Amino acid sequence: MGEEFFATEELVGFWRFAHSFVRGNWRNSSSSSFSLLAKSCHDVDLINHWMAPKCCTSVSSFGHLTHFTKENKPAEAASRCLDCPIEQECPYSAKKIYIDAYKAGVRGWPIKDITEVVDLENITEALCKGPYGKCVYDMDNNVVSHQVVNFQFDDGATANFSMVAFTKHTSEREVKVYGTKGEIAYEDGRDKMHVCDFRTGNTEYWPILQDYPREMSGHGGADFHLVKTFIGSLKNGGQQIVTGPEETLRSHLLVFAAEKARLENKVVNIKPDGSFS
Repeated sequence: MGEEFFATEELVGFWRFAHSFVRGNWRNSSSSSFSLLAKSCHDVDLINHWMAPKCCTSVSSFGHLTHFTKENKPAEAASRCLDCPIEQECPYSAKKIYIDAYKAGVRGWPIKDITEVVDLENITEALCKGPYGKCVYDMDNNVVSHQVVNFQFDDGATANFSMVAFTKHTSEREVKVYGTKGEIAYEDGRDKMHVCDFRTGNTEYWPILQDYPREMSGHGGADFHLVKTFIGSLKNGGQQIVTGPEETLRSHLLVFAAEKARLENKVVNIKPDGSFS
């Protein structure tokens, strides 16, 4: 398509962000990592892979933590959701995320993150004693809840990535490729992507194959295909693996360059070997 612009968006989900990045293991960069690395390194990895053999030459980024702070805690709110008089009004209520979900039949994630024994008694105890039951405005979280990253490539092509916590969809992605002769668009969870040809004006819809066992559908089937490809490569001398450590390192360097750009409020220039300063 002679691509000129690549746009991707990750919709984290309002309660998912509260679970993982406000109350959960990835809430504080000093004990885990920053949001872009913890949640969106896959997206930067895909941009780097899809744009190859182009090389990113510069990156800029903006993002903030604006809502989940002590300053935004309602005056009537308690320190824990199960004691809170306004819990029912809060979209981030731990009772809604865990207890109500359990009563609705959920037995796996995210409940299994807070207790090894998934029953009402142990879930309630976890919310009374652990971090997952605390008010989202009382945590020690410091990672950003929204971020945009802009990439400039050596041939003039550009790419943009956005991560946003406050969405109704959870862990879904949208990808759009804008080229000189057409565009491609796909939204996660849909069974088709659309391909528009500017020369003819026609739009075709291509089916997305869901070729994985239902019981192995983690990460949209990616877990299954990751293991399948690895086993296949062991049988065929590594021929099924098309990326290697160099590409993996380059994409991770892009993530760190983007975070440096955000923290220092500047454009970070990237050298041909992927390093930056």
